[in-house]
Amino acid sequence: MKGFRLEFEKPIADAISRIRFASHSNNLLISSWDSSLRLYDVDSSQLRLESPGEPPLLDCCFQNDAVVFTAASDGFIRRCDLHLGINDAVGNHDDIATCLQFSEETSQVVTAGLDKKIMFWDIRMGRASGNLDADVASMSLSGYDLIVAVGASVNMYDLRYLGRSVQSSELRMDVQIKCVSSNPYSRGHVVGSIDGRVAVEISHPSDSNNSGYMFRCHPKSKDGRHHLVPVNDVVFSPLSRGAFVTGDNEGYVAAWDAQSRRRLFELPRFSNSVASLSYNHGGQLLAVASSCTYQEATAIEETPQIFIIRIDDIQQQSACVGSSSRH
Repeated sequence: MKGFRLEFEKPIADAISRIRFASHSNNLLISSWDSSLRLYDVDSSQLRLESPGEPPLLDCCFQNDAVVFTAASDGFIRRCDLHLGINDAVGNHDDIATCLQFSEETSQVVTAGLDKKIMFWDIRMGRASGNLDADVASMSLSGYDLIVAVGASVNMYDLRYLGRSVQSSELRMDVQIKCVSSNPYSRGHVVGSIDGRVAVEISHPSDSNNSGYMFRCHPKSKDGRHHLVPVNDVVFSPLSRGAFVTGDNEGYVAAWDAQSRRRLFELPRFSNSVASLSYNHGGQLLAVASSCTYQEATAIEETPQIFIIRIDDIQQQSACVGSSSRH
């Protein structure tokens, strides 16, 4: 693998909250605590847009290559037209808005906040079409399936039948879940916890039991104790169905094969925590946000950086496929 670091004329001044590649291009969307939304063209190595604001941004997502949404600390969900540079409010939570997803199937922006509400904003009607009461740590959307991590459990909602009972995952952890990612290629999901464990629940056609399992990303020990490091993000690879990547709070990124239950590769440790991860649409590029995450009072606030890792082995089946180079 080879890689490079994104260059900015002005360094990102505060922690990165989310990075997301567009669905059909190598444009990378970046939200951060310095209140700016950035759009970076990875192919041309150019910053296409920097939209400053007042409240810190905690999440972002694409509707399409021209329109994006943000969730901010003032509770507002905003829509930004990247071509026109126009921002307008979709709606707001009663407290900090923490995460959001966009559903192409229903044309809804699904958001969560510290007000313990999950809101469903119909962008065609310009209003919220419903809400559910939950203290959400993370959520992920695949088709009509909305996967929501609440405390130590995972619940699934069908966007078409929100009034029905919640389907709970068979996998339950005894600690708080930090992140969740639904598998876009089959039913199932992967979650990362605050103590470094990962729980996998994915259905495979060849596996009649479809049983889930758990493992530790880095089963090391310190003074005879478990190496407890939060898993901050999980993303699935478009190249190899069932393969996913984890990023933790100590700067490690590793790829795993869900079916064979083995590690595919691990990148050299980044100098800061891994705050967010994103694959491009083809799976040849993996974006890594190396940034403070404010999870520890003693965190060293180094300048946030974003690295682009080129995945050379398109099958992603080797145990180790090289290392990343950084400039």
